[in-house]
Amino acid sequence: MNGKPRIAHISGSNATISSSPPLVTSNKAREKRGLPLVEDRSGARLRFDALRPQRLAAPVTVYVEQFSAHPLERDAAELYGPPDGYVDRAGGFHRERQSNSDVPVYEITLSPDDGLYPLPYMAVQADGRPWDEDCAAPNAPASHARQPFYPDGARLLEEIDRLGIDGKGLASVISSRADVDFYRVTPPGGYTKGEPPEVPGEHFFPYRPKHLAASPPRPALATITNSVQRILASGSYAGAIWTQGSPRIEETVYWLNLLIDTTLPICGNASQRPHGTISNDGDKNLADSTEFIVSRVWADESGNNRVGVVLIQDQRIFSARDVQKADARPGGYTVTGGHGGIVGAVGHEGPPALTYIPARRHTYQSQVNIARLPAKVLGVSRAGNKVTLIPVAIKNEAGELLDSAIPKVAIVKDANYSAERINDDLDDGVDLLALVGRNLERYPLSGFVVEGHAPFGTITSATRTRILRSAVHAGMPVAIVGRGNNEGFTAPQGVFIGGRNLTATKARLLLMACLMRFGSPPPAADPYHPTEEEAKAVKQALSEYQSVFDTH
Repeated sequence: MNGKPRIAHISGSNATISSSPPLVTSNKAREKRGLPLVEDRSGARLRFDALRPQRLAAPVTVYVEQFSAHPLERDAAELYGPPDGYVDRAGGFHRERQSNSDVPVYEITLSPDDGLYPLPYMAVQADGRPWDEDCAAPNAPASHARQPFYPDGARLLEEIDRLGIDGKGLASVISSRADVDFYRVTPPGGYTKGEPPEVPGEHFFPYRPKHLAASPPRPALATITNSVQRILASGSYAGAIWTQGSPRIEETVYWLNLLIDTTLPICGNASQRPHGTISNDGDKNLADSTEFIVSRVWADESGNNRVGVVLIQDQRIFSARDVQKADARPGGYTVTGGHGGIVGAVGHEGPPALTYIPARRHTYQSQVNIARLPAKVLGVSRAGNKVTLIPVAIKNEAGELLDSAIPKVAIVKDANYSAERINDDLDDGVDLLALVGRNLERYPLSGFVVEGHAPFGTITSATRTRILRSAVHAGMPVAIVGRGNNEGFTAPQGVFIGGRNLTATKARLLLMACLMRFGSPPPAADPYHPTEEEAKAVKQALSEYQSVFDTH
């Protein structure tokens, strides 16, 4: 590529990293309009107004007091050149000092072309009341609520570039390294007055105001897959940054790791605190992802991505397979599986550094990426008392993933002390039976992930084990994993796929991908009593699943 590398920024749902605190009417505006002031806890006027990035409408000249940028500037006064002039007590500016009380100043002409400036927020509501929160009033309907989430990353990166300062005292921390294009794929904010208007919960997915929150449905995974694949296949980019809500991004980046056929890097970024707040971590994460992509530390000898999709948070580079949110604070991400997970560091003094290369298959190596998915597979459906195989379309003629193809996989958690009496299993498994029945009626591609004992994924109840075995012989594969953040390697047990050291949430995504690649295992005429040949056919089908679970 000529000049600076070009990066694609892709806005995902519910993204704290792309939100700002409520735009609260400043005391300067309230005082001007005779409105009640914002007070502190003691009832006194707040010491300062919050300054929010805004644009000047016309040039303005300001006078900045010399030696006011740092409390010890004046201590080195002999190192400084002279000021531009002096301001007297009446506010008049003079090139030469008029009296000893004059204040030395720098004269600056601020222009709209300079970009955003931090200024008091002067807006009020249409009826003259001040803004105190996102909504015109508590729990107001959407028609009387403002959106705190940006519609894409353009304004977010502009504010970081304009107001963010690196360790060398310079701004433009992102644009100095790369050019960025912006895409909206399940974004957190939308244009409700557009043509056509965008609808929350359909075109965009916020979580604030809380009573108006919406999250993408399961079929949105097809939209995400197709969009990211198309963007990175364009040949225009050195890599991509995906932003999303911090509890959700760990699943999406693993899905991208499995489904996207690309040799380019994809970095996930989230934030524990909204943009512009004290100690916001998101701005630094975005700058670090830019640095990671531009550095090409991810590239092997052929220029291909050797680490897969990563989540870059708090100067650590996490493998998408092994990262999990543990707490709502900067530094709140942890690794799962007990065997690595942090592949390197970025954002420290010096270039990004990798500490190990993941051995698991990913992106262009993945056996379940979109390029390797077939146009259709066989799923299962119940006709009367018989379970039969039916065709299920996976991709359209253009090779894009269909919304209807995304499988339904439920997570079932097992625990001890379920039996009513010793050696007496009275758990009838009514919940599992209902799920199995629903799947056969609605979801041709479906399955289960069972979070059992650590580390073996053992299921306590004999009844539930029997039901889950029958589900497998009815065409619904079952993967087992250990409890919580399991550090052991759960092996296959009979007809149950061994989830190794995956968490239940990550095993669910991998099982969904396998269903789209291999289709359902062949159902038995009687799922509770399969014949020897039927059991052999199921075992053969599941061996393909197990091979993927062992390597991804």
